[in-house]
Amino acid sequence: MRLFAMTCGWLVGPMANFLAGTEGEIRVPVPSFLIDHPNGPVLFDSGMHPQTQTDARARLGGITKIFRVEFQPGEEVSARLHDLGVDAGRVRYLINSHLHFDHTGGNAEIPNARLVVQRREWAAGHDAEQIQRQFYNPRDYQLGHDVLAVEGEYDLFGDGCIVCLPTYGHTPGHQSLRLQLDHGTVILTGDACYLRRTLDEMHLPSVVDDPDATRRSLERLRALRDAGAQIIYGHDPEAWATLPQAPVEVSC
Repeated sequence: MRLFAMTCGWLVGPMANFLAGTEGEIRVPVPSFLIDHPNGPVLFDSGMHPQTQTDARARLGGITKIFRVEFQPGEEVSARLHDLGVDAGRVRYLINSHLHFDHTGGNAEIPNARLVVQRREWAAGHDAEQIQRQFYNPRDYQLGHDVLAVEGEYDLFGDGCIVCLPTYGHTPGHQSLRLQLDHGTVILTGDACYLRRTLDEMHLPSVVDDPDATRRSLERLRALRDAGAQIIYGHDPEAWATLPQAPVEVSC
């Protein structure tokens, strides 16, 4: 099994959105991850919709007042997969950490995958009040995929290699991903932990759905890190710069 990290554009916005009370701007990567498992390709998050390359405001509306999108042709998830020799139509599972635009915007380019999402996140994404509160865009995820709505921790193939971890708080049903590698455990945090500083300082973003749940999720991630897991943060530009965008050998 191999893991590929892919950069699917960048966002520029207020630092306070990532660390409450801070000033200035930050430019952050929009990641997607391909996991080449013996039972078929698995994708964790899909980045932004290709329309944001040409008309971000039409796609994102008021979000463009907060974030500036830097997203070029060739950076969409299907192109990134093509560069790796993978047909987007052959991806077997698409795991969404949650339903925000920079994690589900590329779902349309993964048409044949089974969508894996926490049940409570999927419910929130179909509730009118939550759609408005969470800034969800149903056009990103209401696309007719076969949906596997899971509850809590879920072992995708039953072999311990790819395990969904509930890390609620950023949104009602956010989930991270635990991978088992040759050298130990790797955690893809998604937006449960934006930056290394988030975890080091237990410093929350300015806006989260549930601050208490967010802290509990961070405490879980910190315990995993303290036990030796490698943490791949959701949008940390400094940590991302040190992560090879190349295959990493994984054992089952």
